[in-house]
Amino acid sequence: MATPLGLLAGTLERFLYFYMIILFIRILLSWFPTINWYDPPFSYLSQLTDPYLNLFRSFIPPLGGIDFSAIIAIFALQFGYQVIIPLLGSMSQVF
Repeated sequence: MATPLGLLAGTLERFLYFYMIILFIRILLSWFPTINWYDPPFSYLSQLTDPYLNLFRSFIPPLGGIDFSAIIAIFALQFGYQVIIPLLGSMSQVF
């Protein structure tokens, strides 16, 4: 029988995995200056990723036209994926 913390860990793991893929696609597409971010499907991608990226852009400004906030955002997702999910998984076995 699955515990609530185990279900939370599994759901969070899947969410972070898919969000990481979406974030990578957004970052790769930002290399193409001709993309109009106001037209679908790019506007949907922008709406999903920009609020998260803006958290990091608020304290890491672009330097020389390079947005380093995306790197920090990916590190934060990796931290969640590699530290928080196993921690929740181990806690679900205790309770």
